[in-house]
Amino acid sequence: MRQEELAKSIDHTNLNPDATVKDIERLCEEARKYNFASVCVNPCNVNIAYRLLHDSAVKICTVAGFPLGATTSGAKAHETREAIELGADEIDMVMNIGALKSGLYGEVYTDMRSVVEAARVGEVGAGRDIIIKVIIECGLLTDEQKIRAAHIVQEAGGDFVKTSTGFAGSGATIEDV
Repeated sequence: MRQEELAKSIDHTNLNPDATVKDIERLCEEARKYNFASVCVNPCNVNIAYRLLHDSAVKICTVAGFPLGATTSGAKAHETREAIELGADEIDMVMNIGALKSGLYGEVYTDMRSVVEAARVGEVGAGRDIIIKVIIECGLLTDEQKIRAAHIVQEAGGDFVKTSTGFAGSGATIEDV
């Protein structure tokens, strides 16, 4: 894989709670310079990323239910709608991990589906496709739970599965990927 091809697969990310405007501006400058696929920023920074990148090929990603996944489905859907209005092209939502571990698969599906539906409505209004990535937090799940979560993502209409938030203490393993 050539460097240019690799760059187009990178989500350049700053989800630090203390990220400054300068930090986000630098992130966006680097993403533009190296032609990264996207920048991923906290919802409060989407407007900054949009201002700097709306005229580029770099997509703007933000998060919903981050980092714990423990917010309500309605809150995640609201975060999704607002993020799209602010200029986000991609949403990384965190799955309701406790519900999955409790065997409440219908609740997990509904949670994911609420974000997917909010994005599908939002993309019509925004005139662009919105990508939904679901973070399943592999470090907290058994292999069986990881497989179940991936199937639910697919059933709910999510576009990608992501392995971890980076905030749970343990990340993904090579086997997870």
